[in-house]
Amino acid sequence: MVEQEEVLAIIPARGGSKGILGKNIRSFAGYPLIAYSIAAALQAHCVTRTIVSTDSEEIMTISRQYGAEVPFLRPVKYAQDNSLDLPVFQHALNWLAEQEGYYPAVVVQLRPTSPVRPRTCVDDAVKILLNHPEADSVRGVVPSGQNPFKMWRIDPSSGQMRPLLNVDGVADPYNAPRQVLPPVYWQTGHIDAIRPATILQKNSMSGEVILPLLIDPRFTIDIDTPADWPKSERLVYNGDLDMVNPGHVHRPLPEQVELVAFDFDGVMTDNRVWVDEEGHEQVAANRSDSEGLSAMRKRGVQVIVLSKETNPVVSARCRKLNLPVVQGINDKPVVLRQYLEEHHFDPRHVVYVGNDVNDLPCFPVVSCAVAPVDAEPEILRQADLVLSRKGGHGAVREICDLIVQRMK
Repeated sequence: MVEQEEVLAIIPARGGSKGILGKNIRSFAGYPLIAYSIAAALQAHCVTRTIVSTDSEEIMTISRQYGAEVPFLRPVKYAQDNSLDLPVFQHALNWLAEQEGYYPAVVVQLRPTSPVRPRTCVDDAVKILLNHPEADSVRGVVPSGQNPFKMWRIDPSSGQMRPLLNVDGVADPYNAPRQVLPPVYWQTGHIDAIRPATILQKNSMSGEVILPLLIDPRFTIDIDTPADWPKSERLVYNGDLDMVNPGHVHRPLPEQVELVAFDFDGVMTDNRVWVDEEGHEQVAANRSDSEGLSAMRKRGVQVIVLSKETNPVVSARCRKLNLPVVQGINDKPVVLRQYLEEHHFDPRHVVYVGNDVNDLPCFPVVSCAVAPVDAEPEILRQADLVLSRKGGHGAVREICDLIVQRMK
């Protein structure tokens, strides 16, 4: 029996992010951002130990909650805005050697800002490194979206343009078709697998012999600015990617949808209520919902509204939209199952849309669970699809449009 090599995953996560405050522990698609990198290490077959290097006690607490070790707090001098990876990793390896006598064969770097990873990413990188003794490291790369052979420098003296790179045998590479130029690749933050000697003896995070792990470019995100955040979350929810996830695997919308079950408050409304002195209630809804519901029903998709409360406002809105409604429900999953059985709906073709914790038990009953973007945190963690719009502000219209597009 071959003894498994000791593979250490290190996740660097300092607490002083300036671009996005609290970035490493901010909720990303329902989980702290750092949880995705911890999950990538813990779910890899090759990784034998997972630690987080941080200067923050808050990051330390959350990292431990998601299964990582935090055996030390990183010294402040290695947690500055301009701190490089090399001294951070040298500190971690030296600390583990001195305090524990621990010496891994491979070190894996997993940056929290690249949370969308293929499931086999870590194992693939380590396998390449172990199969090539000559290699110092393996780095994840994707085909470059911009070709450097078509890039320029501007001479500061003359103001004239000069090509950035030349190509043997091609006179003007900047005018040449892409197909005749050498392929180029962009390094990503998904994965680095490195020999400890490269870090400690060669004083490098890469070394001289670097091998590539080619990654599907659909997984390419790097969260640096606030604008990157929602775009990246949409990729998690709508990208249909077989990615590492700290929680359950997101299920896609069915190709064929027969029924959509909607919660009312917080989905068809914005969850607020106006009450006059006589106790009469009013809620806010979105007029565009009716057009989306109509288009979806023209495709043969039926709709049911399930509401915990018995309220004339619910009845009036559903009557206006010509939707069947069941009110006064204390046990939504029981009612939902009964409805599916009585009306002969296959759960594999049913979608549920909810926003609060009493909707959670309905999620396993159906094929795909959907939530508005302002749903409760636990709902966001468990939902298969999180919409870009809030409840009462077009969330119903959005899911209707998505289903119609899916069924075309």
